[in-house]
Amino acid sequence: MASRRTAICLIAIGISAIASIGSAAALDYPTRPVRWVVGYPPGGATDIIARLIGQRLSEKLGQQFVIENKPGAGNNIATEAVINAEPDGYTLLLVNPANYINATLYTNLKFNVVRDIAPVAAFNRVPNVMTVSNDVPAKTVAEFIAYVKANPGKVNMASSGNGTSVHLSGEMFMMMSGTKMQHVPYRGAAPAITDMLGGQVQLIFDNMPSIIQHVRAGSLRALAVTTTTRSSQLPDVPTVADTVPGYEASALFGMGAPKNTPKEIIAKLNQEINAVLAEAAIKARLIDLGGEPLIGTPDAFGAMIVAETEKWEKVVKAAGVHVE
Repeated sequence: MASRRTAICLIAIGISAIASIGSAAALDYPTRPVRWVVGYPPGGATDIIARLIGQRLSEKLGQQFVIENKPGAGNNIATEAVINAEPDGYTLLLVNPANYINATLYTNLKFNVVRDIAPVAAFNRVPNVMTVSNDVPAKTVAEFIAYVKANPGKVNMASSGNGTSVHLSGEMFMMMSGTKMQHVPYRGAAPAITDMLGGQVQLIFDNMPSIIQHVRAGSLRALAVTTTTRSSQLPDVPTVADTVPGYEASALFGMGAPKNTPKEIIAKLNQEINAVLAEAAIKARLIDLGGEPLIGTPDAFGAMIVAETEKWEKVVKAAGVHVE
C-alpha cells in the first residue's frame, strides 16, 4: 500500500513538474524567432495584415515574427506546412477565408482545419470590394450586369486563387445575378491587381486591404462592397445586396497554430495579440484597411471558424465548384 501511495505521489509530482515546465516555457516564450506562414505572395490582404501585427508582436515580445510567404494550391501548401510543424508555438498560420472555403472546395484534402488547427486569435473581418478596371464602362452593379450579358465571353474575373473568398465571392455573384464570366486565378492578389491595372482582366472581388489604395487613387473603380452594410472606408460605395438581394460575403482573418500547441503559449499569444489590436494606431490602421479589430478568446475565434466553414460550404455546393 505504501509503495502504491509512493507511486501515486511520484506521478502527481511528475505531472506537476510537467505543468510547471509548460508554464515556464510559456512565460519565457518566445526565446527564438517565430515563423508566421502566409499562404499568399507579399502585397495581398493576408500579407498586409500579418506584417502589421507581426511587427508589433516582434517589438513587444523581443523576438522576430518572420513572415514566411508560402503561396500555392489556394493556401493549402501553407496550411499543411503549419499543421505538420512542431506544436511548439514557433510555427503559426495566418488564418484566412480560404481555410474555411477549402474544406468543401477541395475533394482530397489531407487535413481538416477545424480539427487540425488550434485557434489563437481573430484579427478583423473585412468586406471584399467589387472592383472593375477603368476600361469597363459600367458605373454601377446594375450597369455591370447588363454589360456582362451584352458581352458574352469577353469579361474576365480575376481572383487571388481557387478557393479564396475573392474567387467564391465572384462565383456567388454570377450565381445570384445570372451572369457568366471567365474566372482567371492568380497566385495572390498582388499579381491579379497588376493585370487589373493593365486591363488584362476586368473584375475582381478583392479583400479591401489590398484593393482600397487603388480605389482611392482612382486607378480602379469600386462598384460595391460585399457586406450587407456600407463600409466607413468607402461610404459612397453601395453594397452588392442593394442590387442583388441577399448577397453577403466577408473575409475573416486571424492566427492559428498546430493542434496540441501548449495552451499556455496560445493564451500568451492571444493576450499579446488582443493588446496589439487595442492599440490606437493598430486599431486605426485596421479600420483604414476595412475592418474593426475583433478582440476575443481562442474559443471565440474557433466558433467563428466553424461558422465560416459552414457558410462557405453552402456557397461552394450551390455554385457546384470543386478542385481536385
